Amino acid sequence: MVKTLPQHWTIPLLENGDKLSLYEFERRYNAMPKLKKAELIEGIVYIMPATLRFRSHGQAHGWILTWLGTYEVATPGVALGVEPTVRLDLDNEPQPDAVLLINPEAGGQARLSDDDYIEGAPELIVEIAASSVAIDLHAKKQAYRRNGVKEYIVWQVLDQKLTWFYLEQGEYLELASDSDGILRSQIFPGLWLGVAELLAGNMQSVLTILQTGLQSPEHAAFVQRLEPFA
Repeated sequence: MVKTLPQHWTIPLLENGDKLSLYEFERRYNAMPKLKKAELIEGIVYIMPATLRFRSHGQAHGWILTWLGTYEVATPGVALGVEPTVRLDLDNEPQPDAVLLINPEAGGQARLSDDDYIEGAPELIVEIAASSVAIDLHAKKQAYRRNGVKEYIVWQVLDQKLTWFYLEQGEYLELASDSDGILRSQIFPGLWLGVAELLAGNMQSVLTILQTGLQSPEHAAFVQRLEPFA
């Protein structure tokens, strides 16, 4: 009788620093069902810790999702994803903290694969980073830029800094706030962010500013354009 070896004996485990193709990364990842989160960034494997600190990540993540979720509810034709697997290219498969995309039927640049993964670049990606030394501001930023992620937000929680990049002729430029200190998305009309309010944890003011954006003529026109495809 021929014995069949257990899958974990025949497929090598993922290890931090492995240099793998997208196919091999997914093969090993799928063979480790207990692994919470791993990413392939520029062909290198990064395994995320199973535990996350509250103030430096968990709470900040929740605030971002509240902000983006409110926008999604008011904007038919866009979709919010929480830590989804994104197949960017043959060397990059990240799991961003949050993505906001325009539905493909409405002209969005990403699509859902037959096995229900995002393929291509979402219009907006948000990453929560503890500090500026994280890969979010280095290797990931380059991968997102090269693949055409139109807007990229990095919140460096411990540094009390949030940077919003937008893609301009293949390069990331930093989005400037208006005279009221509000950042306004160039891709998602009405998606307004009061950075000082967010950094202070004043979510009531963050949502009040967002509601003002949602009542703008620009957002109304955007919704009208997307509604037939919602």
